[in-house]
Formats: sequence, C-alpha cells, structure tokens
Amino acid sequence: MLTLLESKTLDKNSLKIYIRAFKKEGLIELWGKDKHQSKYTLIKSYDVCSSSGEIGPKRQQGDLQVPEGYYHIDRFNPNSNFYLSLGINYPNRSDEILGVKNRLGGDIFIHGNCVTIGCLPITDDQIKELYIFCIEAKNSGQSTIPVTIFPTKLTDENYKQLMDQYKGSSDKVGLWEDLKKGYDIFNKSKSLPSIAFLSSGRHKVYE
Repeated sequence: MLTLLESKTLDKNSLKIYIRAFKKEGLIELWGKDKHQSKYTLIKSYDVCSSSGEIGPKRQQGDLQVPEGYYHIDRFNPNSNFYLSLGINYPNRSDEILGVKNRLGGDIFIHGNCVTIGCLPITDDQIKELYIFCIEAKNSGQSTIPVTIFPTKLTDENYKQLMDQYKGSSDKVGLWEDLKKGYDIFNKSKSLPSIAFLSSGRHKVYE
C-alpha cells in the first residue's frame, strides 16, 4: 500500500479517497488525493469477480440488483462472512423516494469471497488492500468516503446507447442523466461534483 501511495506522491497521513464502480465493466476504481489538493489521482483498479442483476438501479429487496447512484461508505465490517466488507449507504435518499416503499432491502457491500446477490465482490487480497486504504483515509480525518456506482463507463457513445435502448424507462434515464453529469465533471476536472437530492428522487449535480 505504501509503495502504491509513494508512486502517486500521496501521503497516507493526509489521504482522501474516492471509489467509483462500473457494473458492465466489472470494475472498481480507487482514487486518492492529499486533503489539501483538489484533484484526485487513480491509485488502482480492482476487478469485480462475480455479479448479479442487470443494468439499472436497485428498487426493491430481492431483485438481485447492484444499486446505481451516489453513495458513501457507512460501515466497516472486519468480521464479515465475506472476509472483509465495506458497507454502502443503500438505500440513499433517492432510492427511498423511487424504490418500493417498505421493501427497499439493504446490506449492500464491497466485500471479498467472490459471491454476490447485489453486492460488489472482489478477491480477498484485493478487499484487504482496499479496506486498509479506507481505514487509513478515515484515520487521516476523512469522515465520508464517496462511492459512485455507474451502469457502465458513461462515455458519450455508451451514454447514447443507453438512452436509445432504455428511452421508455424514465426511471433509468433520469438516474443516468444525473450520473452522466457527475461522470463528466470528474473526468474533466478530477474533482468531485457536489450532489444534492431533490424531492423527485433526482439529483442536482454541479461543480
């Protein structure tokens, strides 16, 4: 871990991290920066080693879906049945508005053990490394570790294909419009967008 940070000229004592995941590509990216800097640097990518569900957000318990949207790490579980796990704050405010009331489900994690029914599993060695990164960021004062889960890499081409294929689904299209804004802001500036949850379940996304 220290070697990785040194190669990116990052200091674990002032580390802030950001995680983004791409469902179609089966990829989790770990980004980091010094707490006094504005721009993130890609530290490492991890392969998701098992998947369930399909493209689109999670809207109810038991649908096997991996959520999509703007989240953060809300739990550290060193005693997980899946080696180690990092809890994602599903359902967020948007999910509560747009999902099936009283049947939203929960317990969505990034974890080890390569099995899933709606989580993001990576190998045990990888979750150990990612878990330590998250602990170090927390210890250096990061109170919230943001996690964005995308249906796919939202390049202009991929985004257009999604919009064409799912144009009849206002739920998916609305979410992906909001995710595309955040994707573009981050890719352009390497800084996180600001996110606000609207009463409609949509998001206000801005630099």
